Amino acid sequence: MSIPMPRPPRKNPVLRTPQINLPPGARGRVALGLTAAAAEGRFELQVCEDCGAVQYPPREACHCCVSEWLRWRPQSGAGELLAETRLDHSNDLYFRERLPWRLGMVRLDAGPSVMVHLHSEVGPAPQRVRVGARLDRAGSAVLIGFPEKETPHMADDKMLREMGSDPKFRKALVTDGKTAVGQAVARALVKAGADIVWVGHAEPWKKLPGLAELAALPQVTLVPLDVSDERSVGELAGEIGGKVDILVNTAELHRGFGIAARRGTDVAKAEMEVNYFGLLRLAQAFGPALRGRAADGVAHATAWVNLLSVYALANFPPHGTFSASKAAALSLAQCLRAEMRPAGIRVLNVFPGPVDDEWNQSLPPPKLAPSALASSIVRALQDGIEDVYPGDVAQEWLSRWRDNPKVLERELAAGGS
Repeated sequence: MSIPMPRPPRKNPVLRTPQINLPPGARGRVALGLTAAAAEGRFELQVCEDCGAVQYPPREACHCCVSEWLRWRPQSGAGELLAETRLDHSNDLYFRERLPWRLGMVRLDAGPSVMVHLHSEVGPAPQRVRVGARLDRAGSAVLIGFPEKETPHMADDKMLREMGSDPKFRKALVTDGKTAVGQAVARALVKAGADIVWVGHAEPWKKLPGLAELAALPQVTLVPLDVSDERSVGELAGEIGGKVDILVNTAELHRGFGIAARRGTDVAKAEMEVNYFGLLRLAQAFGPALRGRAADGVAHATAWVNLLSVYALANFPPHGTFSASKAAALSLAQCLRAEMRPAGIRVLNVFPGPVDDEWNQSLPPPKLAPSALASSIVRALQDGIEDVYPGDVAQEWLSRWRDNPKVLERELAAGGS
């Protein structure tokens, strides 16, 4: 059983902040299929469409029948640990800083044998294990051997913590606490063990529902933050930017209009001001400090979370301008991810379906409860996922969008949802 991770000591402000060293990240184009699945929390391998043989390592043609019809398919990961070793020396800077490091050879029930990183609770070979795929600090997929059964404090494993962005003992900023979603995210982070949760509110003079109860939590501190005001963002970044380990951008402006339903561009500009330019302001103000603290001890800066919408994938005409603003934010978030990756900072994009709030009152169920959305964000942080689609509606949209984006567009234009 894993020993609970002790609270990290307070940082000595006199000491120099170390720079991040990333694990080797070079991957061929074929192997990126493994990374794409791991980014959404799945372990997939190539399976031959002609003979059914499971492939590892990834390749261009089947190793049995030389067929080119290889498709990525989910795997259970069940297998047997055949052998293990402990790495006590490495010329690679990343692993040299983290020695000793356990490795093992696992024969999967599906057929292939794979080399994996071993969780500390996996005993000596031979024994049954469960293989999963995770993203490492470089954003590339690696395979990890887990014990067959979950045990308490598994997430505190030193190697596994490197692969995720667990909020435990970390300091987080939730950019907007006036909404039910923002408040639920703050509570979920506290429950997950965050040391400090700063919660932004743009209008401190308003007595908003739930905010007083949230502020009563010992880990929560309310801070003034208006993402539509560059000065407000800059002042807060100057005050706490060097302390934030996880930034969760929950700020959004949502109005239920298309193009012809409302005259003028004021509403669309306001949505872009918060949903797109707000993200841009936050990235410019807080991004450099996050990148600079990516190797700052056990509780280093680790993740940036963007609350987007499944409407960013395909425009939902009844919420047309909101959909457009989220699509713009998605494009910006992809740029942010590319800039954060060299520092080992995980950028997590969240694509919920309709949330059970005031702007979706007229939509029929199913709708996503704010608490369920918050729980999915925390789980994604713990598992080191890059993209998450919480809720039944989001999962259905994603499936239809991947199957045929043009068909989904026509269905939505015809009044489908």
